[in-house]
Amino acid sequence: MKLSLSASKLVQPRVSLGLNLETIFRRKDKVVFVMGATGTGKSRLAIDLATRFPAEIVNSDKMQVYKGLDILTNKVTEDECRGVPHHLLGIVDPNTDFTSMDFQHHASLAVESMHAEGRLPIVAGGSNSYIETLVNNDPEFQLRCECCFLWVDVSLPVLHSFVSERVDKMVETGLVDEAAQMFDPMADYSRGIRRAIGVPELDQYFRGGSTVDAEARARMLDTAISKSRKIHVL
Repeated sequence: MKLSLSASKLVQPRVSLGLNLETIFRRKDKVVFVMGATGTGKSRLAIDLATRFPAEIVNSDKMQVYKGLDILTNKVTEDECRGVPHHLLGIVDPNTDFTSMDFQHHASLAVESMHAEGRLPIVAGGSNSYIETLVNNDPEFQLRCECCFLWVDVSLPVLHSFVSERVDKMVETGLVDEAAQMFDPMADYSRGIRRAIGVPELDQYFRGGSTVDAEARARMLDTAISKSRKIHVL
């Protein structure tokens, strides 16, 4: 069967996909995601990577986005950052909610700014829901970016031991005093930073500790810390 040129000209696409072909076929910008359970060393790995590339880090931990409770939420210190710029770390009012959509908006802006400056965005933190919203809910992000996902895996015995030691260190460096400054019996503990692991457990200690003797108070504190440790390693 022969198809004449004139006939072929009559063939027209039925549907316009409305896609920007230049966006689809151009070389995509890179984004690295560092993920894993609590205590697996995600922040350390992200910082190590960022010191080897012209890179910056976007924090994706749900509690570390808030101002305050730096010890309890285990934010990286200035020394630990090793000069690597961090975004969305300790910037949000602790009494408000920072939703997945809020994260998507601010993280997208940060990523776009880094790409414009020729820098590599490294998204690191413990909230998979934040990352899922950023990657899956924004078609423009999917078209623009090529994602590399790194999952940090640690055996459970090693992880449990490390997290337990980390909680002990947090207590030694002032976790209880830090939480006491945040304590407010009238506050909403279902919003903001007060949802962080350790805050509700220590809240029970602060509420009841002032009415008992020193020995009972010490037992209550041990119980609160033990509960926090168990939740961390789940």
